[in-house]
Amino acid sequence: MPPFVSGSRVTIHDVARHAGVSHQTVSRVINEHLSVAPSTRQKVLEAIETLKYQPNQAARSLVTQRSGTLGIVSFGLTYYGPAQMVVNIERAARLRGYGVALTSIPELSEGEIERGLLELRKQSVDGFLLVAPLRGVNTERIRSLCGHTPFVLLDAAETGGTPGVTIDQMSGGRLAAQHLLDLGHEHIALLSGPQRWHDARLRLEGWRAALTHAGYTPVSVLEGDWTAASGFGLTQELLASRIPFTALVAGNDQMALGALWALHERGVAVPSDVSVLGFDDIPESRFFHPPLTTVRQDFAALGALSLAALLEAVESPREAQALPTRVLLPELVVRASTTSPRRT
Repeated sequence: MPPFVSGSRVTIHDVARHAGVSHQTVSRVINEHLSVAPSTRQKVLEAIETLKYQPNQAARSLVTQRSGTLGIVSFGLTYYGPAQMVVNIERAARLRGYGVALTSIPELSEGEIERGLLELRKQSVDGFLLVAPLRGVNTERIRSLCGHTPFVLLDAAETGGTPGVTIDQMSGGRLAAQHLLDLGHEHIALLSGPQRWHDARLRLEGWRAALTHAGYTPVSVLEGDWTAASGFGLTQELLASRIPFTALVAGNDQMALGALWALHERGVAVPSDVSVLGFDDIPESRFFHPPLTTVRQDFAALGALSLAALLEAVESPREAQALPTRVLLPELVVRASTTSPRRT
């Protein structure tokens, strides 16, 4: 492979040489032709990423009759989960040669969704991705607003037959509770996220299901708002109630962080006195004191799968209508914040 001179403008021929294919093959990959073998497509995409090649979007649009831009309407970008979904969608889109236009809406209401979709339609996007983590989203109304433009729902409670991608939150809740049960805990308190978020509701259902199956009920169930401050306040409330508990499950890692500090302030040792378990596996969770046992969500896979679902809908809309919702399974990450309860 001839050396590539850094700083020069990367061309389709540079990509072809780097990948060891013809420039026609590179063109077929860029223009989403289905005749390219998956291994060859992957080599070309890796070469595009390595060389930072930017396809000529104007020329590509003339060939494909597409803008090469995908629209994202998202709610809740101040929270870790939705923010990670958008970041990973953008990364996956860039690897496939697409740009992304983003509209963040302040509330997940029909009016705000309509405003976001209409704003993106002005940019002639090829498809929409909607991050919709709240309950009660009207998929039929979204379908009407999108018209003939394909769309995919992410993290939605119900997709109404529309292509969608989600993470099995109830399974994640079961994993968390079962880990504590396997350690021998019987007195478990639950600090849930806001129940208008279907993720929080499903995690709580998963916790309850695991406990019920084992013949236990939670000693306390309190509802927070995803923040460390709410985890701190709820744990203070729980301690003040004098209800005995040996383990605490938090709706996310931020709430677990607040719980850890509240326990520390009261001289309650983690995990020897109380085990604490979170959800999400944010990058900082392994640096908590002690490092946090949590449930990991694979947001990179979510981004890649959601993009693949949308591109299928863009290229083959009739086939895409029959695609089921794609579900990813979360994973338990065991660290130092959980252990077996003391025996008295």
